[in-house]
Amino acid sequence: MLKKRFAQLFITISAMMFACNTHAVLIGGVEFPDGEISFADSIISFAPGGDTSGLLAATQDPANALGIPDYSSVGTCNTNNAFECDYVTLGEGGTLIVSFIDNVLTGSGDTDFDLWIFEVGTDVEDTYVEISVDGTTWEAVGKVSGSTSGIDIDAYGFGVSSEFQFVKLIDDPLEGQRSGDGAFVGADIDAVGAISTRFVPTVDVHTPHMTALLALALLSVFVRRVKNY
Repeated sequence: MLKKRFAQLFITISAMMFACNTHAVLIGGVEFPDGEISFADSIISFAPGGDTSGLLAATQDPANALGIPDYSSVGTCNTNNAFECDYVTLGEGGTLIVSFIDNVLTGSGDTDFDLWIFEVGTDVEDTYVEISVDGTTWEAVGKVSGSTSGIDIDAYGFGVSSEFQFVKLIDDPLEGQRSGDGAFVGADIDAVGAISTRFVPTVDVHTPHMTALLALALLSVFVRRVKNY
C-alpha cells in the first residue's frame, strides 16, 4: 500500500515539475533564456505626448505592450482593423511605465544586452529608457534607436545582484515622425523584455515556479510520514 502511494505521488510530482519548466524563446534573433516570464506583466502609467487627436484609439491601449511580442505588421493597423493594432503609440514625447511581476530585471556581469525594447513600424524612433527598483527613484540607462533595441545595464554600474522591477519608456520628441498624419507619431511599443532576469515568487500558486515549490512541499510531507510509518 505504501509503495502504491509513493508511486502515485511520484507521478503527480513529476507532472507538476514538468509543467514548471521554463523554455527559452528566440524572438527577432534575441534569445530570452527564461521564456515568457521575461516580459513586462503590468502597466503602471501611460501618458501619450503631443497632439493625440491624430492617434488611432486602438494604438492607445498600453496593455498592447505587455507580454510576449505579437505584432504582425504595422501597416495592417487602421480604423477598419483595430484588432491588428497590437502595439501602443507613445505620441511625441509620450511616456509609458511597465513593471515585471513574476521576475526582475538584473545585470549579467558582462557586456551583453540585459533589456530589449520591441519598437515596431517603418519609422523606428528613439526612446529614452529608465529603470527603477521601487517605481519612484529612476536610473537613466540611455536610449534605444534604430536597429539597436537592447541595453546593457551593467554599463551603467549595475550587476547580477541588481534587481529592477520597473521600466520607463520616454519617446524622444526630436526623433522620428513629428508632423502630418499623427497615427504613428512617437515610438510604437510592442513589448519590453528582460534578457537577464531572475524569477520572483508570487502568491499565485498556479505559476510554474510556485507549482514546483508545492510539489517539493508535498514530497517533504510524504517523506516525513514514511519515516514515522
